[in-house]
Amino acid sequence: MKMLVRALCALFLLSASVRAAAPTVTLLNVSYDVTRGLYQDYNAAFTKDWKDKHGQDAVITMSHGGSSAQVRKVLDGLDADVVTMNQETDIDALVAGKLVDKDWKARFPNHSVPYTSTILFLVREGNPKGIRDWDDLVKPGVKIIVPNPKTSGNGRYSYLAAYGYALKKNGGDDGKAREFVGKLFKNAAVLDTGGRAATTTFAQRGIGDVLLTFENEVYLIKNDATLGGDKLQTVIPSLSIEADAPVAMVEKNLAAHGTREVAEAYLQNLYTPGAQEIAAKNFYRPVDREVLAKHADLFKPIETFGVESVFGGWAKAQKVHFADGGVFDQIYQP
Repeated sequence: MKMLVRALCALFLLSASVRAAAPTVTLLNVSYDVTRGLYQDYNAAFTKDWKDKHGQDAVITMSHGGSSAQVRKVLDGLDADVVTMNQETDIDALVAGKLVDKDWKARFPNHSVPYTSTILFLVREGNPKGIRDWDDLVKPGVKIIVPNPKTSGNGRYSYLAAYGYALKKNGGDDGKAREFVGKLFKNAAVLDTGGRAATTTFAQRGIGDVLLTFENEVYLIKNDATLGGDKLQTVIPSLSIEADAPVAMVEKNLAAHGTREVAEAYLQNLYTPGAQEIAAKNFYRPVDREVLAKHADLFKPIETFGVESVFGGWAKAQKVHFADGGVFDQIYQP
């Protein structure tokens, strides 16, 4: 009996030793410009949870940049395990490149969208140009800072938000909507490649009268003394766009990296109440209705429309507006 007990103890200790010696797993998340704070917080929570459950250290590395530029890097060989982007066309480009499975939207809840945002305005203290809504952005002398719609999902959402507003105001008249957005981009002082670069231009370099950017970026700036956020004001337009933030596993790389289990857990855990709270803390709108309701004072009601309802979905919007020779190229003459 004593020998059996000793044998069982030895087996237990060996098993524990194997678990303790499990090699560290490394995961690369390729994301867009303004998610740095969100994933800094989420990665810390996830690695702790993974260690507690699996006895294995997980190291999450990040890559940030303009959304479309990031996708191009992955297509060109950046070995992402997961992508956390701000529009589905970016992930569809990876599907076309045979890196992501075509049914990616069915892999996780809410069509693989764990949090959302929208487009707001940020203006100088006292709002000297009297900017209240989209119409004020086309007035002579107003200098706009907005990311380039050709390289940034942030920029595309801003463009489509303005276009959707103009369509509604003009009874669906596409010609008048084109004219309106053309005037708006004529007022663009700088078209940065991504959202964070646009923030630097507006908040640190002091260029422009108004910044168009995601709601989460607006509140991050407002809470950052180093960016002079206390001297900036938020303007909520009468109508904006719902900005989904889809996520996906880069299937082609998971087998080679041995990271499928951790990658799936990493994205699935974004929907847990704790992760949804982290999203809210970083000013992203949680998709968990209970968590969202807890933060009703922060996330003010705003009328929004979806890309599907106004533009027929991202694939059509990309082809009509942002492809080479599309509407944006036709109306924007730098």
